Amino acid sequence: MANDADNVRVGLNGSVYIAQKGTTAPADLDTAWPAGWVDLGYLSDDGVEMSYSTESEDIVAWQSLSPVRKVLTGVDMTLGFTAIELKTATVTLYFPSATMSDVSGTVHKLSIPAAPAPDERAIGLEWVDGDIKNRLIIARGEVTDREAITLARSGAVGLGMTVSAYADTAPEIAVWLSNDPAWGAAA
Repeated sequence: MANDADNVRVGLNGSVYIAQKGTTAPADLDTAWPAGWVDLGYLSDDGVEMSYSTESEDIVAWQSLSPVRKVLTGVDMTLGFTAIELKTATVTLYFPSATMSDVSGTVHKLSIPAAPAPDERAIGLEWVDGDIKNRLIIARGEVTDREAITLARSGAVGLGMTVSAYADTAPEIAVWLSNDPAWGAAA
């Protein structure tokens, strides 16, 4: 099989979207993100890190010192990113169960609970490389890890988060749509 540099992709630009769990996501690449989906805005220049891993357990037979089989015991998929726009959508995602209210016309209050409830959301990731567009949709996800917030004059205040994907309709944990010609069945 020959190497083809035309199949090398870069995430030149993109967005992370959130919505309430159960919100309908686009089923194709041309439909705009429907009502209910909120773009988190600017992310740090590190972009988005997508991770997918599996866990397995060895089955060892009495007659063998090496495994005779491996059994899949777990799947984990995460998205990591740092939001650098501090707005209601990003701070309430970072602080689960937090609520935003207006104290006056120009003063707003973020109430951060001591015992937050689970905060599952629908998560969308879209990125482009020229004419090639990709969308990853996680029907059920939740922020499961948060980085410390650093306040310094040397960079933007960032809300670093890791979203864990949960199985929605077995066996799918996520759906990835792409118009990449290298993905074609005959490619």
